[in-house]
Amino acid sequence: MNVFQHLTSLEFGEVHFARDAATGLRAIVAIHDTRLGPSLGGCRFITYPHEELALVDALRLARGMTYKAAISNIPHGGGKSVILKPAGKFDREALFKAFGRFVDGLHGRYITAEDSGTSVPDMETIRSVTPHVTGVKAENGGSGDPSPFTAFGVRRGLEAAVQLSMGRKSLDGVHVTVQGVGHVGYYLCKELAQLGAKLTVTDVDQARMDRVKNEFGATLVGNEDIFAVDADVFAPCALGAVLDDATIPQLKVKAIAGAANNQLAEPRHGEALLARGIFYAPDYAINAGGLYNVAAEHELSRTRAAYDPEKVRERVSKIYDTIYEIGERAKKTNETTAKIADRIVEERLAKASK
Repeated sequence: MNVFQHLTSLEFGEVHFARDAATGLRAIVAIHDTRLGPSLGGCRFITYPHEELALVDALRLARGMTYKAAISNIPHGGGKSVILKPAGKFDREALFKAFGRFVDGLHGRYITAEDSGTSVPDMETIRSVTPHVTGVKAENGGSGDPSPFTAFGVRRGLEAAVQLSMGRKSLDGVHVTVQGVGHVGYYLCKELAQLGAKLTVTDVDQARMDRVKNEFGATLVGNEDIFAVDADVFAPCALGAVLDDATIPQLKVKAIAGAANNQLAEPRHGEALLARGIFYAPDYAINAGGLYNVAAEHELSRTRAAYDPEKVRERVSKIYDTIYEIGERAKKTNETTAKIADRIVEERLAKASK
């Protein structure tokens, strides 16, 4: 593969690779941009069919973190890391300590956090060898699992989407379809149910679906059926690239507002949604709640102040204002919300360059 071609196409800064023979570590840290501050982003620990996919995943996600931080006025750049999961037996603690030493060697240019396949205990292991980590236990000055904050932010963004697309200030009776009810999706369903929303959900894991059905009265549908449900809002909270040529024509909703990253399969699919009159809350703007949380944790770790979840919640609540501003600007110019969000980010990055 042409690595520099990938870096050029995504306007990249730097990429770091690490291999540790003793633990089997093979890891990539992608640092997209640091104009607004040190890069911050989660560590993904999953199986990749081949190394190129791991690199592309890290690059795309790191760029998304730059945009997420900029659109949210968070003083950080975008970074992401991936650890290629070993095929055979391995010592998880030793592997994550080796990864922590890799992060420490970057001297604060990259700060890691939890992501797919990693957990709070993994962050604690990393913390044993480097301070450049967030999402650790509360008793160690951390904030723990960021999923509830991500879900709260998505709920606030979803409220803005409902206001913009339906003229409604309340979610009581609003029908939301949720694709993926893992960590973030579950907490989103909890947030929505507490406000009286009607839920229809799907997931690849039957136990997860049964949980939200039993706790929140959700209706269950198959993975391929979720797109055609006649509802008000579709909330993608699983894999990315779910909005494409096949799924968009099936949608019977007024708005899309979910936690998944990279929801549009291609930029032109934003145009397809606009043509159908479906409001789209740009993914990196609406799912920034977890980033607000870990960024606050990192700032407090530097100042040695106490972590205050209520203050973080106040900041995350402003995602409503972000989505509303994007929607208002898009309405005035008749452009896609994705283009407007990108333009706001580019304006802020250009200003930081001066």
